[in-house]
Amino acid sequence: MRILGIESSCDETAAAVVEDGKTILSSSVASQMDVHQKYGGVVPELASREHVRAIVPVVREALGELEIDAIAVTQGPGLLGSLLVGVTYAKALAMAKGLPLIGVHHLEGHIEAALLGVELEYPALALVASGGHTHLFECLSPGAYRLEGKTRDDAAGEAYDKVAKLLGFGYPGGPVLDALAQHGNPRAVRFTSPRMKGNDSDFSFSGLKTAMLRWTEARDVSAAIATRKGLRNASIEDWLQLTDQETLDVIASFQHTVIEELLNRAGKAAERIGAKALVISGGVAANRGLRRAVELRKWPMPVYFPATKWSTDNGVMIALAGYARWKRGGISDLSLQPKANLPLQG
Repeated sequence: MRILGIESSCDETAAAVVEDGKTILSSSVASQMDVHQKYGGVVPELASREHVRAIVPVVREALGELEIDAIAVTQGPGLLGSLLVGVTYAKALAMAKGLPLIGVHHLEGHIEAALLGVELEYPALALVASGGHTHLFECLSPGAYRLEGKTRDDAAGEAYDKVAKLLGFGYPGGPVLDALAQHGNPRAVRFTSPRMKGNDSDFSFSGLKTAMLRWTEARDVSAAIATRKGLRNASIEDWLQLTDQETLDVIASFQHTVIEELLNRAGKAAERIGAKALVISGGVAANRGLRRAVELRKWPMPVYFPATKWSTDNGVMIALAGYARWKRGGISDLSLQPKANLPLQG
């Protein structure tokens, strides 16, 4: 069973072909990083226009000479204009080829990316952390999910990007802060953990972002920030030369706080539901500090990450989720519509 997966939920146009839910035959991604970099974040209208330009060549590259049996596409959540491009193209292709169409939830795609080659024991807990999402899901059985917790404000990846922009490192800032954090003292600055009323599986990162703003305001770092803002496409070595040790320490402390929040709340939720496994996925799952912190903890259950290259948005994860849904009989029809706020549920 060969499934073409198409992803266009945000700022990357991606397609891939996966066989029997385990063998990756092809993968193609067109990034929009250069388009959005000068704005310091994703501009929805520009993103949808870029998807229109990229969708045909990206899918053609992924298909090559391969024959496929079904088409999976991200239905949501995401930017509506971006989703519309992928869904419309997938529907047209399915109709033209007479193939089944499978609407896929973006977050289920991230979860399935971590389960490539894994037989998951249930119940399990899934932490999905990215630029747009920070959610905890109880995985009850294949395809059945219950929302355990979510961010009440900024997503974890969003907090990284906003702090990076605040410090002059540009967009996307997550990978830069992760690399710089390795050169700082993670306990140099103590940030307080938010106390959550109600659901203690929820997250909040806006207070941490504000604390970083106050840190910059209390120090004479404006000249260094202005210099960094004038530099584009810099290497980590370039950023290191433009960053003093105090700033490296606060970056390391920021990253340490984010990681502790993610893992502490995930650990408590896993214990509460009696999870037999923990899945950590999404763009933030590529963070080296997070992966190292997981290795250092003693977990009473196995912890699964996707391969780093499948952590960020890609077509492989959509093809994998499409295969999982196809096995459960989850075929869509040509009335499929994109949904910006699509819930993940069983």
